Amino acid sequence: LLHWRGPVPFQETLNAFNFLISEGKIRHFGISNFDLNDMEDWCNCKGGRAFATNQILYNLSRRGVEWDVIPFCRNLGVPVMAYSPLEQGRLGGDLILSQIAARHDVTPLQIALAWVLSQKNVIAIPKSVNREHIDQNIAALNITLDPEDHAQLDIAFPPPTGPSALEIL
Repeated sequence: LLHWRGPVPFQETLNAFNFLISEGKIRHFGISNFDLNDMEDWCNCKGGRAFATNQILYNLSRRGVEWDVIPFCRNLGVPVMAYSPLEQGRLGGDLILSQIAARHDVTPLQIALAWVLSQKNVIAIPKSVNREHIDQNIAALNITLDPEDHAQLDIAFPPPTGPSALEIL
């Protein structure tokens, strides 16, 4: 992944990625922390639409990317890779998440992760070094949030109403 827009021109980076593919060193490449303008510039380069993902900060409390970044990726058929989908564990104490979790007999963080995973064209990479948390993260794949859950979460964590700056950790 190219994690940030830097001083090297995008075309040079793309050429290097394609060389690495031709040498069998990598199979795919992606970008990270690219906002809409960065992605448009990237895609305007020769071979720029061949990226495998845009890895961005995305969770219930950081939804600004739903306005432009996620739709742009969806239109290209490129998945978004959500990093920090649990807001580094800080979402665990939220009252609404706790209420929804109680109805599903799971933890609030499992609900937060299930919500991210329920978003179209989004994958998540929650960090955990604790075996119990890893098992809980895996179990979140089996949680199906109903329309009432989504409505409550949209009230507690409103979607964006316009463009916003890309957030990063």
